[in-house]
Amino acid sequence: MSDLIITRLARELGHDVRQVERTAALLDDGNTVPFITRYRKEATGGLDEEQIRRLAERLAYLRGLEARRAEVRAALETGGHLTPELSAALDAAETLQTIEDLYLPFRPKRRTRAQVAREHGLAPLAELLLARNDGGKGPDALAAPFLSEQVPDTASALAGARDIVAEQVAETARVRQAVREATRRTSSLRIGKKEGAADEKGTYQQYYDFSQPLAALPPHRILAINRGEREGVLTVELEATHEAFIGSLQRRYAPGDSWMDAELRAAVADGYRRLLAPAIERDLRAELTKKAEQHALLIFAANTRRLLLQPPLRDRVVMGVDPGYRTGCKLAVVDATGKYLEGGLIYLHQTDRAREALLRLCQKWGVQVIAIGNGTASRETEALVAEVIKQAKFPLQYVIVSEAGASVYSASDEARDEFPDLDATERGNISIARRLQDPLAELVKIDPKALGVGLYQHDVDQKALAARLEEVVESAVNYVGVDLNTASAALLTYVAGLNSKVAKAVVAHRDANGPFRARAELKKVKGLGPRAFEQAAGFLRIPDAADPLDRTAIHPESYGAARKLLARFNPSTGRLPEVAAQVRSTLRAGEINVGALAADIGVGEPTLADIIEYLARPGRDPREELPPPILRADVLKLEDLSPGMWLKGTVRNVVDFGAFVDIGVKQDGLVHISELADHYIKSPLDVVQVGDLVDVRVLSIDLARGRVALSMRKLG
Repeated sequence: MSDLIITRLARELGHDVRQVERTAALLDDGNTVPFITRYRKEATGGLDEEQIRRLAERLAYLRGLEARRAEVRAALETGGHLTPELSAALDAAETLQTIEDLYLPFRPKRRTRAQVAREHGLAPLAELLLARNDGGKGPDALAAPFLSEQVPDTASALAGARDIVAEQVAETARVRQAVREATRRTSSLRIGKKEGAADEKGTYQQYYDFSQPLAALPPHRILAINRGEREGVLTVELEATHEAFIGSLQRRYAPGDSWMDAELRAAVADGYRRLLAPAIERDLRAELTKKAEQHALLIFAANTRRLLLQPPLRDRVVMGVDPGYRTGCKLAVVDATGKYLEGGLIYLHQTDRAREALLRLCQKWGVQVIAIGNGTASRETEALVAEVIKQAKFPLQYVIVSEAGASVYSASDEARDEFPDLDATERGNISIARRLQDPLAELVKIDPKALGVGLYQHDVDQKALAARLEEVVESAVNYVGVDLNTASAALLTYVAGLNSKVAKAVVAHRDANGPFRARAELKKVKGLGPRAFEQAAGFLRIPDAADPLDRTAIHPESYGAARKLLARFNPSTGRLPEVAAQVRSTLRAGEINVGALAADIGVGEPTLADIIEYLARPGRDPREELPPPILRADVLKLEDLSPGMWLKGTVRNVVDFGAFVDIGVKQDGLVHISELADHYIKSPLDVVQVGDLVDVRVLSIDLARGRVALSMRKLG
């Protein structure tokens, strides 16, 4: 590994060189990011997961940069173009864009006007023009030696020479870089409605006559403009001080007033307008789009992670309801473990019959919570459920849940494997019920793009989106940990070190041999080798294992150290939290310091700290520390709202311009970014995340459009 890359990485990311070197070595050795983050803290110096992922991403870029530098150098050497000056510039290039700028004049390309002129022997004439060396000759005398059948006169010769000069100026690296930077800094994007284009819903109305400096364009606006242009509704033009740029280049190449300067000025102007300006516009728009996509991925990833990490509603019998008018409301009851019990179908227009059927099913199975999907007819269904709750003589509540992705799951192989005897329409309601009981276990079965959080997810690079969301799901699953004896293959697939094939093998082994009694039994699973065991074991739990360490997040490689700790501090008890409390008390009293204790049991200080934490809370589920979902018993209508009213709501989605909050009415209300806090914030994510319970004040209600404006700002 190049020392230069490691040094640059450490400088850019603000880490110690040894930290970067060791972390990169762990990544190169095939270790997963969750494993490195949790179980290799001594090597990484305690880098968190996000830092390690960004290090890996940047490391891949810099290695790609070096590989491309070597490719370009080899191509230039082969073509005989590598001068000492070009070699030095290539060595100094710190971005792929700079390397491509340097290579551009020598890159094989389609047959251009300049290439045709070179074929006609006009390159020496172009060189004389650039050198502004006419040798005291006029245009006719200077052009005479270059005339031929293809170049019949002086005008043709000079035109060809100008084409060569135009291309050469436009492809000069320092010129491109200077113009690109100046354009980036000073230009604006001008948007208009394409003549004759249809925009029936007025989706892009705000952009019909719109202009904004490039530097001020927010990411969501860039993606919206791109979509409008792609759909043929909008026209997009880069507004720059073109004449000023042309004048600056003309002064550089043609500072005099000779006939040759006039030719050069014409060549420079042509090269800028025909070649350089369009190329710079393409570069800058691609750059804007890339940054906007990266930002959109960040928002989408943050929302998806929080959605996956919503607190589970354990030990409740739940009825899932998939609302509908024409096809009716599909029902599914699952027990406290998520096992499907019974389904049903009711029609909203058959009010009495529907109410009786709901009540009867709830009584039969002891339903405690009804989860209503938030799709079409959800609020009408909510009104019906509220009536049932009033009639029920047992505790019963309801909650509106996002049904995003339920239909995707219902038609998936995973759903067919789980419920081969059920119709696809029946499987979706089961998903709605289960995602309330354990959001993570259920939502990992669904393509993250279908989960309904984020903005413009269909407008970004889909491969990049899939890769980022894969990271998010992997991160969430390993952060929480997985019950080895209840986890589905879909959930196990995201455990560090496992893949779909091995996850299915784990489930098959469990089905054939019964529940796992110890982590070590994983080694008997066909296809799960030592490396996969090392990566996965710490994230897999066995809540009722005979060995209490198998119930914790302590890695098997640290069992020896953990047992030394147990033997030293409280060998008579099997209650791990008591041992952890005693260890902490001893350390606080100063009877032994952390370093000495870590050395005594044979681990580093970070691992010792983790062992103590995992002993203190052996079955900890970090999601349970978040507030549970809001359960309701009655309906709140849009008409019930009034400005100034305070309500408690749940954040459903976070976007660049604010947050959408479910306050229990038909439509989620919007808290604009300016209303999220009493002080300036750069991003809504600085204040709220998906799933947060927040207090909001109603600002305004638009009954006709079904919109509610909310505020989280304090009064006074």
